[in-house]
Amino acid sequence: MISKKLGVALLIAFTLIIGVVALLLPRVPQPLSYHDFADQRSWLGIANFGDVSSNLLFAIAGLLGLIFLWRTSETPLFVDPRERWPYIFVFLGLFLTAFGSSYYHLAPDNARLVWDRLPMTFAFMGLVSAMLAERVSVGAGLVLLPVLLLIGAGSVFWWWHTESGAGDLRFYAAVQVYAVLILPLLLLLPPRYTRSSDFAVIFGLYVLAKILETADRRIFLADHQVVSGHTLKHLAAGVAGLCVLGMLRKRRPIMGSPKCSQKSRRYVARRRR
Repeated sequence: MISKKLGVALLIAFTLIIGVVALLLPRVPQPLSYHDFADQRSWLGIANFGDVSSNLLFAIAGLLGLIFLWRTSETPLFVDPRERWPYIFVFLGLFLTAFGSSYYHLAPDNARLVWDRLPMTFAFMGLVSAMLAERVSVGAGLVLLPVLLLIGAGSVFWWWHTESGAGDLRFYAAVQVYAVLILPLLLLLPPRYTRSSDFAVIFGLYVLAKILETADRRIFLADHQVVSGHTLKHLAAGVAGLCVLGMLRKRRPIMGSPKCSQKSRRYVARRRR
Protein backbone atom coordinates (compact mmCIF):
# COMPACT_ATOMS: atom_id res chain seq x y z
CA MET A 1 0.00 0.00 0.00
CA ILE A 2 1.03 3.60 -0.57
CA SER A 3 0.00 6.75 1.26
CA LYS A 4 -3.07 8.65 0.13
CA LYS A 5 -0.98 11.72 -0.67
CA LEU A 6 1.38 9.78 -2.92
CA GLY A 7 -1.53 7.93 -4.48
CA VAL A 8 -3.34 11.15 -5.41
CA ALA A 9 -0.13 12.54 -6.92
CA LEU A 10 0.32 9.38 -9.01
CA LEU A 11 -3.33 9.49 -10.13
CA ILE A 12 -2.99 13.10 -11.28
CA ALA A 13 0.29 12.36 -13.07
CA PHE A 14 -1.19 9.28 -14.76
CA THR A 15 -4.26 11.23 -15.90
CA LEU A 16 -2.09 14.00 -17.36
CA ILE A 17 0.15 11.49 -19.17
CA ILE A 18 -2.81 9.72 -20.79
CA GLY A 19 -4.31 13.05 -21.84
CA VAL A 20 -1.06 14.37 -23.33
CA VAL A 21 -0.33 11.12 -25.18
CA ALA A 22 -3.86 11.11 -26.65
CA LEU A 23 -3.37 14.67 -27.90
CA LEU A 24 0.07 14.01 -29.40
CA LEU A 25 -0.78 10.79 -31.22
CA PRO A 26 -1.87 11.07 -34.86
CA ARG A 27 -5.53 10.56 -35.74
CA VAL A 28 -6.58 6.91 -35.79
CA PRO A 29 -9.57 6.15 -38.05
CA GLN A 30 -11.95 3.27 -37.44
CA PRO A 31 -10.85 0.47 -39.83
CA LEU A 32 -13.74 -0.94 -41.86
CA SER A 33 -12.35 -4.42 -41.20
CA TYR A 34 -13.39 -4.00 -37.56
CA HIS A 35 -16.96 -4.95 -38.50
CA ASP A 36 -15.88 -8.19 -40.19
CA PHE A 37 -16.36 -10.57 -37.27
CA ALA A 38 -15.41 -14.22 -37.51
CA ASP A 39 -18.73 -15.81 -36.56
CA GLN A 40 -21.41 -14.55 -38.95
CA ARG A 41 -23.72 -17.54 -38.64
CA SER A 42 -27.46 -17.03 -38.21
CA TRP A 43 -29.67 -19.15 -36.00
CA LEU A 44 -33.36 -18.93 -35.11
CA GLY A 45 -33.62 -16.12 -37.62
CA ILE A 46 -31.09 -14.00 -35.70
CA ALA A 47 -28.13 -12.72 -37.72
CA ASN A 48 -24.69 -13.14 -36.16
CA PHE A 49 -26.32 -15.21 -33.42
CA GLY A 50 -23.20 -15.87 -31.32
CA ASP A 51 -22.18 -12.23 -30.97
CA VAL A 52 -25.80 -11.12 -30.42
CA SER A 53 -26.93 -13.76 -27.93
CA SER A 54 -23.79 -13.52 -25.79
CA ASN A 55 -24.92 -10.03 -24.77
CA LEU A 56 -27.54 -11.65 -22.57
CA LEU A 57 -24.96 -11.91 -19.80
CA PHE A 58 -24.58 -8.11 -19.77
CA ALA A 59 -28.33 -7.74 -19.31
CA ILE A 60 -28.36 -10.29 -16.48
CA ALA A 61 -25.41 -8.70 -14.65
CA GLY A 62 -26.77 -5.18 -15.07
CA LEU A 63 -30.35 -6.01 -14.06
CA LEU A 64 -29.32 -8.08 -11.04
CA GLY A 65 -26.97 -5.32 -9.94
CA LEU A 66 -29.64 -2.62 -10.20
CA ILE A 67 -32.16 -4.79 -8.32
CA PHE A 68 -29.58 -5.48 -5.61
CA LEU A 69 -28.82 -1.79 -5.14
CA TRP A 70 -32.53 -0.94 -5.04
CA ARG A 71 -33.39 -3.67 -2.52
CA THR A 72 -30.52 -2.67 -0.24
CA SER A 73 -31.22 1.06 -0.43
CA GLU A 74 -32.15 1.13 3.26
CA THR A 75 -29.27 -1.12 4.30
CA PRO A 76 -25.86 0.33 5.28
CA LEU A 77 -24.22 -1.50 2.41
CA PHE A 78 -21.79 1.40 2.05
CA VAL A 79 -19.93 3.37 4.68
CA ASP A 80 -21.38 6.47 3.01
CA PRO A 81 -24.76 5.98 1.23
CA ARG A 82 -23.62 8.27 -1.59
CA GLU A 83 -21.13 5.60 -2.69
CA ARG A 84 -24.10 3.80 -4.26
CA TRP A 85 -24.30 6.25 -7.17
CA PRO A 86 -21.22 5.18 -9.15
CA TYR A 87 -22.34 1.55 -8.96
CA ILE A 88 -25.76 2.52 -10.30
CA PHE A 89 -24.01 3.74 -13.44
CA VAL A 90 -21.83 0.62 -13.57
CA PHE A 91 -24.85 -1.68 -13.67
CA LEU A 92 -26.94 0.67 -15.81
CA GLY A 93 -24.08 0.73 -18.32
CA LEU A 94 -23.90 -3.07 -18.36
CA PHE A 95 -27.67 -3.37 -18.83
CA LEU A 96 -27.75 -0.86 -21.69
CA THR A 97 -24.69 -2.44 -23.29
CA ALA A 98 -26.71 -5.63 -23.79
CA PHE A 99 -29.14 -3.75 -26.01
CA GLY A 100 -26.63 -1.46 -27.72
CA SER A 101 -24.23 -4.30 -28.51
CA SER A 102 -27.05 -6.57 -29.74
CA TYR A 103 -28.32 -3.79 -32.00
CA TYR A 104 -24.82 -3.29 -33.39
CA HIS A 105 -24.04 -6.96 -33.97
CA LEU A 106 -27.28 -7.60 -35.85
CA ALA A 107 -25.89 -5.44 -38.69
CA PRO A 108 -22.42 -4.12 -37.81
CA ASP A 109 -21.51 -0.67 -39.10
CA ASN A 110 -20.17 2.59 -37.71
CA ALA A 111 -23.61 4.14 -37.11
CA ARG A 112 -24.67 1.24 -34.91
CA LEU A 113 -21.27 0.99 -33.22
CA VAL A 114 -22.01 4.27 -31.41
CA TRP A 115 -24.77 2.55 -29.41
CA ASP A 116 -22.46 -0.34 -28.57
CA ARG A 117 -19.67 1.87 -27.23
CA LEU A 118 -21.67 4.58 -25.48
CA PRO A 119 -23.15 2.50 -22.61
CA MET A 120 -19.83 0.74 -22.09
CA THR A 121 -18.29 4.07 -21.13
CA PHE A 122 -20.92 4.38 -18.37
CA ALA A 123 -19.74 1.09 -16.89
CA PHE A 124 -16.01 1.94 -17.24
CA MET A 125 -16.24 5.41 -15.78
CA GLY A 126 -18.74 4.41 -13.11
CA LEU A 127 -16.27 1.83 -11.81
CA VAL A 128 -13.41 4.36 -11.81
CA SER A 129 -15.61 6.80 -9.86
CA ALA A 130 -16.58 4.05 -7.39
CA MET A 131 -12.95 3.23 -6.68
CA LEU A 132 -12.06 6.91 -6.30
CA ALA A 133 -14.89 7.29 -3.78
CA GLU A 134 -13.68 4.26 -1.82
CA ARG A 135 -9.91 4.78 -2.03
CA VAL A 136 -9.49 8.58 -2.18
CA SER A 137 -12.66 10.28 -0.89
CA VAL A 138 -16.40 10.05 -1.44
CA GLY A 139 -16.51 13.71 -2.35
CA ALA A 140 -13.85 13.33 -5.05
CA GLY A 141 -15.54 10.25 -6.50
CA LEU A 142 -18.95 11.93 -6.70
CA VAL A 143 -17.66 15.23 -8.07
CA LEU A 144 -15.71 13.39 -10.76
CA LEU A 145 -18.55 10.97 -11.63
CA PRO A 146 -20.40 13.34 -14.04
CA VAL A 147 -17.05 14.57 -15.39
CA LEU A 148 -15.89 11.03 -16.13
CA LEU A 149 -19.25 10.09 -17.68
CA LEU A 150 -19.16 13.16 -19.94
CA ILE A 151 -15.57 12.43 -21.00
CA GLY A 152 -16.46 8.83 -21.79
CA ALA A 153 -19.58 9.72 -23.76
CA GLY A 154 -17.79 12.64 -25.42
CA SER A 155 -15.02 10.37 -26.69
CA VAL A 156 -17.62 8.22 -28.46
CA PHE A 157 -19.44 11.16 -30.00
CA TRP A 158 -16.13 12.77 -31.05
CA TRP A 159 -15.17 9.59 -32.87
CA TRP A 160 -18.57 9.44 -34.60
CA HIS A 161 -18.40 13.14 -35.52
CA THR A 162 -14.98 12.72 -37.11
CA GLU A 163 -15.95 9.60 -39.09
CA SER A 164 -17.37 11.82 -41.83
CA GLY A 165 -13.77 12.90 -42.43
CA ALA A 166 -10.50 11.31 -41.38
CA GLY A 167 -11.89 9.61 -38.29
CA ASP A 168 -10.37 9.91 -34.83
CA LEU A 169 -10.41 7.04 -32.35
CA ARG A 170 -7.67 8.47 -30.14
CA PHE A 171 -9.84 9.75 -27.32
CA TYR A 172 -12.10 6.70 -27.12
CA ALA A 173 -9.00 4.50 -27.01
CA ALA A 174 -7.52 6.76 -24.32
CA VAL A 175 -10.69 6.40 -22.23
CA GLN A 176 -10.46 2.62 -22.43
CA VAL A 177 -6.75 2.56 -21.57
CA TYR A 178 -7.29 5.01 -18.72
CA ALA A 179 -10.23 3.07 -17.23
CA VAL A 180 -8.26 -0.19 -17.30
CA LEU A 181 -4.83 0.96 -16.12
CA ILE A 182 -6.05 3.25 -13.35
CA LEU A 183 -7.68 0.31 -11.53
CA PRO A 184 -4.43 -1.40 -10.43
CA LEU A 185 -3.06 2.01 -9.45
CA LEU A 186 -6.10 2.65 -7.24
CA LEU A 187 -5.65 -0.77 -5.66
CA LEU A 188 -2.39 0.48 -4.16
CA LEU A 189 -4.34 2.89 -1.93
CA PRO A 190 -5.67 1.74 1.47
CA PRO A 191 -9.08 0.02 1.10
CA ARG A 192 -12.25 0.88 3.00
CA TYR A 193 -13.80 -2.55 2.40
CA THR A 194 -12.79 -6.19 2.39
CA ARG A 195 -12.44 -8.28 -0.80
CA SER A 196 -10.10 -5.87 -2.58
CA SER A 197 -8.72 -8.84 -4.50
CA ASP A 198 -12.04 -9.01 -6.38
CA PHE A 199 -11.03 -5.87 -8.23
CA ALA A 200 -7.90 -7.67 -9.43
CA VAL A 201 -10.11 -10.46 -10.79
CA ILE A 202 -12.34 -7.91 -12.53
CA PHE A 203 -9.26 -6.24 -14.02
CA GLY A 204 -7.95 -9.63 -15.21
CA LEU A 205 -11.28 -10.53 -16.83
CA TYR A 206 -11.34 -7.24 -18.73
CA VAL A 207 -7.79 -7.79 -19.99
CA LEU A 208 -8.83 -11.31 -21.01
CA ALA A 209 -11.82 -9.88 -22.85
CA LYS A 210 -9.56 -7.56 -24.88
CA ILE A 211 -7.26 -10.47 -25.74
CA LEU A 212 -10.21 -12.58 -26.86
CA GLU A 213 -11.50 -9.70 -28.98
CA THR A 214 -8.13 -9.36 -30.71
CA ALA A 215 -7.95 -13.12 -31.36
CA ASP A 216 -11.53 -13.31 -32.65
CA ARG A 217 -10.87 -15.21 -35.90
CA ARG A 218 -7.92 -17.25 -34.65
CA ILE A 219 -10.02 -18.67 -31.81
CA PHE A 220 -12.92 -19.36 -34.18
CA LEU A 221 -10.67 -21.36 -36.50
CA ALA A 222 -8.74 -23.06 -33.70
CA ASP A 223 -11.85 -24.49 -32.03
CA HIS A 224 -13.28 -25.66 -35.38
CA GLN A 225 -15.82 -22.83 -35.55
CA VAL A 226 -17.56 -23.68 -32.29
CA VAL A 227 -17.31 -20.19 -30.79
CA SER A 228 -15.50 -17.00 -31.79
CA GLY A 229 -13.16 -14.84 -29.76
CA HIS A 230 -15.60 -11.93 -29.87
CA THR A 231 -18.40 -14.04 -28.42
CA LEU A 232 -16.05 -15.16 -25.64
CA LYS A 233 -15.12 -11.51 -25.10
CA HIS A 234 -18.75 -10.71 -24.32
CA LEU A 235 -18.94 -13.61 -21.89
CA ALA A 236 -15.70 -12.64 -20.11
CA ALA A 237 -16.84 -9.01 -19.74
CA GLY A 238 -20.27 -10.17 -18.55
CA VAL A 239 -18.67 -12.37 -15.92
CA ALA A 240 -16.64 -9.33 -14.80
CA GLY A 241 -19.95 -7.52 -14.23
CA LEU A 242 -21.23 -10.43 -12.16
CA CYS A 243 -18.00 -10.30 -10.15
CA VAL A 244 -18.70 -6.66 -9.29
CA LEU A 245 -22.11 -7.72 -7.99
CA GLY A 246 -20.63 -10.65 -6.08
CA MET A 247 -18.07 -8.36 -4.48
CA LEU A 248 -20.75 -5.93 -3.28
CA ARG A 249 -22.79 -8.80 -1.84
CA LYS A 250 -19.91 -10.31 0.14
CA ARG A 251 -17.64 -7.46 1.17
CA ARG A 252 -17.79 -5.67 4.51
CA PRO A 253 -16.47 -2.32 5.76
CA ILE A 254 -13.04 -2.67 7.34
CA MET A 255 -13.69 -2.00 10.99
CA GLY A 256 -10.48 -0.02 11.44
CA SER A 257 -11.45 2.43 8.71
CA PRO A 258 -11.83 5.92 10.20
CA LYS A 259 -14.98 6.49 8.15
CA CYS A 260 -16.68 3.24 9.10
CA SER A 261 -19.81 4.59 10.77
CA GLN A 262 -21.41 3.18 13.90
CA LYS A 263 -24.41 2.11 11.82
CA SER A 264 -22.12 0.20 9.46
CA ARG A 265 -20.39 -1.46 12.43
CA ARG A 266 -23.74 -2.68 13.76
CA TYR A 267 -24.62 -3.99 10.31
CA VAL A 268 -21.36 -5.90 10.03
CA ALA A 269 -21.84 -7.34 13.50
CA ARG A 270 -25.32 -8.61 12.59
CA ARG A 271 -24.06 -10.21 9.36
CA ARG A 272 -21.34 -12.06 11.27
CA ARG A 273 -23.81 -13.74 13.62
